[in-house]
Formats: sequence, structure tokens, C-alpha cells
Amino acid sequence: MAEWFSEYVERVVDALGNDMLRSALGKVATRFPRARFQLLKELPYYEYYRKRVREARLWSLEHIDDLIEMARENIERAGAVFHYASTGEEAARYVVDVLSSRGARLVIKGKSMVTEEIFLNRALIEGGLDVIETDFGEFLIQIRGERPSHPVVPAIHLTIDEIAESLSKFLNREVPPDHSSCVKAVREYLREKFFKADAGVTGANAIAADTGTVVIVENEGNARFVSNAPPIHIVVAGIEKVYPTVEDAVVASMLIIPNAVGLKMPSYISLITGPSSTSDIELVSIRGAHGPRELHVVLLDNGRTKMLRDSNFREALMCLKCGTCLNICPVYRELGGQIWGYVYSGGIGAIWTSFIYGLDRAAPLAFTCLQCGRCKSVCPM
Repeated sequence: MAEWFSEYVERVVDALGNDMLRSALGKVATRFPRARFQLLKELPYYEYYRKRVREARLWSLEHIDDLIEMARENIERAGAVFHYASTGEEAARYVVDVLSSRGARLVIKGKSMVTEEIFLNRALIEGGLDVIETDFGEFLIQIRGERPSHPVVPAIHLTIDEIAESLSKFLNREVPPDHSSCVKAVREYLREKFFKADAGVTGANAIAADTGTVVIVENEGNARFVSNAPPIHIVVAGIEKVYPTVEDAVVASMLIIPNAVGLKMPSYISLITGPSSTSDIELVSIRGAHGPRELHVVLLDNGRTKMLRDSNFREALMCLKCGTCLNICPVYRELGGQIWGYVYSGGIGAIWTSFIYGLDRAAPLAFTCLQCGRCKSVCPM
């Protein structure tokens, strides 16, 4: 215990002395909470939908076994492949086995905390596959060899100068330190990858048990490429993402954006039910039209059932992964998610970390939490 404590203290001291880091994190603590506060005043229906999602989430957790079975039936009925993974290792192995058996080489990914949780990129690389993150923030931290520092804006800890320097080094050309140039550089690099990829992997903001529909919300448009362009699409999601109806799933997904970044609507909402198909030729259904010919949905337990059975901590499964709690957290503002987190950050991250990775991994998070309650005051759940 003393060893991890000493190492953690060193990392904390280094972070506190990093002026660039604290400057970048300061934007989170000012911009997002302010935008959220202003937006919620303009959304008269917000409280109604918040309560509705909470009730749906509570009901779902109480009936999770039945909902998983219903989801399986409807996912398979829609022509997709369902797989239940008890552990992160099993989930990662399933994805690698599917892709290896299809002869896949290049895999593109959408932003997904659950694939971070199971260390999927590492498993894919060890399996001989090339992996490219396509979310701008995830792409940036991938080329830097780092982990996400926030569930919604994973590269929020980086300044524009650091980003331009990293892109220039990776692309072997000068990328000016301005926002438009950096975005253009990444967009141009990724564009051909979308159409050359053998498979795409995404998470899911929600899954509807009654239809087997996967719901993905985003602003960049990359998840649509990842889920539509390659011939194989694999979805990895925690069991807590399953809702009774497609309406519940959509409303729950819509609740993330206002809380996370203070926007009324995401730019894109994708509802995916089975692989692509067409019946335009003599009404004969053929899978694999313009989109994927294969869809795999992996539902992951990995400590969630254990958390659900613990009356003291089961409420942590209500978490939407919107990051609102981090945006207002005084500790996160000073340290960021790479220091104050393993995969999941903050006070809520301490609970998730303990059930998934054990108490030793969770100890630094729990030790640092001020228990000030600011996270509870803004949590939509």
C-alpha cells in the first residue's frame, strides 16, 4: 500500500506543477458547467425527461436478466449476432476472434469507454490487427500513447500547442497550432481509413431490448462512418445500457449531450437495428447493402452484476458516463482524469474501478475524493 501511495503522490505533485495541464483543465471547470446551467434554463421539458430516464434505468436494473434475454432475442431476430461476455478478457477475445476469422487487418473505432475498460486496442494489436481511433480526441491521445482524461472530451488535458506538435510529428509535416488546421489534418488523414477498414468497433449509448436497436449519439460524424462504412460492425456495451423500449433508449441517450457539454441536441443520432439489407430485387432480402453485412453486439458484465447485488453501491450503475460530475469537481480541475482515474475517473470512477479492477486500483481515487458532494448536485441520475 505504501508503494502505490508514494507513486501516486509523485504523480499528483507533478500534475499540480504542470501549468499547461491546469490551464487546459480550467476550461472544463468554466465552459461546460456554465453552458449546461444556461441551457437547462431554456429546456422546460428537461426535468420531465430526466425523471423518466431515471425511472427507466431503475426499472431496467431491477429486471436486467429479462431485458438481456429480450435484447438477445430481438438482436438475433434483426439478423445480428449476440454475445454475452462475463469478463473484459472474454469480450476482447470474442472481438479479436471474430475479426481474425474474417481475415480483417484494419479496424477503426468510435469513442467508447467500455472498450477502454477491456483494453480492446491492446488485445487487437496483440492479435495482429491495426487499430485507428477516429474520434478526434481519442485519435490524439492514441498517437501520444495516452489514456482518455474525460469520457466525453478525452483530450481535454491537451493545449493547442501540444496537439499541433503531436500531429506534426505523427504526420511528418508541419501542422500550424490553430484549431481549424488541426481538425483538417486529422480529417484528411482519417478519410481514407474509413473506406479501407475491414471492421468498425463502437460502443453504444443505449440498447433497446424490445427492438434490439443500438443507439449512438455524437457530434463529429465519425461513429456513422465506423458503423456504416466497413463490412463488419461490432458493438461493445455494458449490460447497464439496456433499456426496455427504443423510446427509453433514445431519451436516455439524448440526456447525455445537454449535461456533458451544454448542447441542446447532438449533431447525429444513429439507431441501428441489424446489419444493412435490401429487398429491392424481387423482394428478396439480402444482407450487406451499402452498410455492414455483419453486426455483432457484445453485452459486457465485468463486475456489473456484482455491483448490482451490492445495496451500498448499486446506484453507481445509474451513471450515464456524461462526465458532468467531472466538469464541476474541484479535484478533477487540478489533476485531470489521467491522474485521478484508472479508466473511469472521479468519485464515481472509484466505485467502478473497485468492482472492475479491485480495491488497489481504486484506492488512489477514493483517497483523493473530497466528498464535497458537488458531483451529486449536478448528476442527472
